[in-house]
Amino acid sequence: MVKLSVIVPFYNVQQYAPDTLKSLRANAREDFEFILVDDCSRDETPDILARAERELPGAVYVRHEKNGGLATARNTGIDKARGDYLTFLDGDDWLAPDYYPQLLAAIEELDCDFVRTDHVQSTARARTIQRVPQGRRGVVMNPRDAILPADRSTSVDYAYAWAGIYHRRLVDRGLLHFTDGLRTAEDRPWIWKLHREAESFATVGLLGVFYRRGVASSLTQIGDVRQLDFIRAFDQVVAETAKDRDADKLLPKAVRTYCAIISHHLGSIERFEPAVARKLKSMSAAALRRMPQDVLDEALDSMDIQRASRLRRLRRRPASSGVAA
Repeated sequence: MVKLSVIVPFYNVQQYAPDTLKSLRANAREDFEFILVDDCSRDETPDILARAERELPGAVYVRHEKNGGLATARNTGIDKARGDYLTFLDGDDWLAPDYYPQLLAAIEELDCDFVRTDHVQSTARARTIQRVPQGRRGVVMNPRDAILPADRSTSVDYAYAWAGIYHRRLVDRGLLHFTDGLRTAEDRPWIWKLHREAESFATVGLLGVFYRRGVASSLTQIGDVRQLDFIRAFDQVVAETAKDRDADKLLPKAVRTYCAIISHHLGSIERFEPAVARKLKSMSAAALRRMPQDVLDEALDSMDIQRASRLRRLRRRPASSGVAA
């Protein structure tokens, strides 16, 4: 029997993959499996993973013949997973020794649908602890109750899939898969769906995942058109939340978060290629017009002057023909 399945997508991370795999070995157990998904890498990553399949206990190697993005790679891993519990790791991050046994013990003791954890952010040589924005620790709660308030950072804003562990029943209920093909912000519709539809969750202060921030090959560092998938991701969040039984309570949070993300990208628009920057503006303006306008008005009124003014100017931007998310 497999107790835990760890899903690890890799894409052109030959520089970091050895450290990731070394940390998996330091977490190996006879009832753990490590599903290594190569998303059609063009560097030496496939060779590294083929070797790991032979040398890493519990390794299962899967290679995509076409690059599909992080969401699709994770879905491949979910479909292959046999464990009672599932978790994720990215191919350029790493773990503390014996972290997964502790994480598994936490969810077994709490007996809930999923558990969220803190993590360590690694930027160059700096290390900072990032906390789940939920004050109650080690207590089973209703995940719906952790979505609000709208004007504060909450559990749905801490969207990292690898910062937690998930019971297989979430797979069986169709709640753990990601929106296929999303290149960025793939965690956003996913974390909202979990909080709206799962029945129980908890947070713990366990530290063991080291998130490598600022990697040059990461999409968060590349200003190309794939970054604009955040619009499709948040369109999905708003559309699904609008159908929720508590839409009147939850939509303000979804719309306000969407606005904050649009403002963030506009505030650093110089990192985008010129054609992508123009597309970002036009697609974002169209996104604002698609939102429930009364909810949008309230969201803008609640934001600081700089962000609200930026978004109001964008909202007045004339519609461009042929622009779609």
